[in-house]
Amino acid sequence: MTSAPTSRTRQRIRVRSKRDTAGDLLGLLPAPEHALAWVRDGSGLVGWGEAARLEVSGPDRFAQADKWWREFVSQLDVDDELGVPGSGPVAFVSMAFADEPGDSVLIVPEVVVGRRNGEQWVTTIGASDPNPLVAPLSRPTTVRYANGQLPVTQYREAVRSAVARMRAGELDKVVLAHDLVALTDRRLDQRFVLQGLARRYPECWAYAVDGLVGATPELLLRRTGSVVDSRVLAGTTWPHDGVSDEELAAALMSSEKNLEEHDYAITSLAETLRPYCTTMSVEGPSVLRLPNVSHLSSDVIGELGEPTSLLRLGEAVHPTAAVGGTPRLDATTLIAQLEGMDRGRYAGPVGWIDGNGDGELGIALRCAQISGSTARLFAGCGLVADSDPDIEVQEAHAKMRPMREALEGL
Repeated sequence: MTSAPTSRTRQRIRVRSKRDTAGDLLGLLPAPEHALAWVRDGSGLVGWGEAARLEVSGPDRFAQADKWWREFVSQLDVDDELGVPGSGPVAFVSMAFADEPGDSVLIVPEVVVGRRNGEQWVTTIGASDPNPLVAPLSRPTTVRYANGQLPVTQYREAVRSAVARMRAGELDKVVLAHDLVALTDRRLDQRFVLQGLARRYPECWAYAVDGLVGATPELLLRRTGSVVDSRVLAGTTWPHDGVSDEELAAALMSSEKNLEEHDYAITSLAETLRPYCTTMSVEGPSVLRLPNVSHLSSDVIGELGEPTSLLRLGEAVHPTAAVGGTPRLDATTLIAQLEGMDRGRYAGPVGWIDGNGDGELGIALRCAQISGSTARLFAGCGLVADSDPDIEVQEAHAKMRPMREALEGL
């Protein structure tokens, strides 16, 4: 479904990007709701207003989104002083994890403020005010939690069933998730949650698109001209009393279970991306340390043989084994059977794309879908044949921590 005023899509729209002296990006967001953001360590993009919007679902959602975006860009008159990725027209993107159910969304803001490599700019789309009044930040006084569609007890049993299926040789890896509902005493200010995530997890991409708010450590794809790269995370540990960070990292790097899980994720991404590339390299694994968990991390870098938009590349690689499993079809089928819940846009690609087809897509992890005073939190774990259900429950709990801390203002 496309929802934008007919007159806005039939008339040519003026887009202007000019250099600016933006302050703290997340601090510029004017309203408690409808935040648009993709920020890492102070750089990235924020936006507000809605010049155009696309909602789409189904197995061809990436192709529909790509077609709609190219047609929308063709209707624009662009005046861009910078000509860098993220200047000019931009759409914020959040794609559903599954073909069914789930809705995907592209939102073109009326105003985008960006920062990249020391340059700062503001983009206006149409006759938009780039300097709106910023409403005061608000925070909830109380946060209480309730079971989601798949509570912990049922999640443990789903993990147990998946491990039995893998030990029987039906598949190699599957990623199962569960959810948790947070209820607050007032409507949630998305900016409060975003700023808390960005402050605690500067190594992650703090994002917000259509109420999905989170901080992901995993970059699915970045396209910059002919270069495409990805940061793949799979294999996890978390702090234990009496164990140093160095000991945790050494154990993670020598863990056969975690190395196997990581290898599946790297292989699935490389195999699906390789047909589009003339060259490809893999660097890693190394250990990425975050306050709540540590991951095995590898970087994949490729040179595109032909110009291919970020959305079409995203279609090719999603879902990787890092969030789906392997073999892909067997894993996604098992996810639907054992989770029995609608993931929505959790674990789907999230980020932004510009008028040249460049942009960044992360994987929507460490997130919550916020609506009014309710937030639905998600966390998932990669499972292989020797996974322990009790340990996986502990890992999922550790992965919930960033969102719980942000909601509670810790």
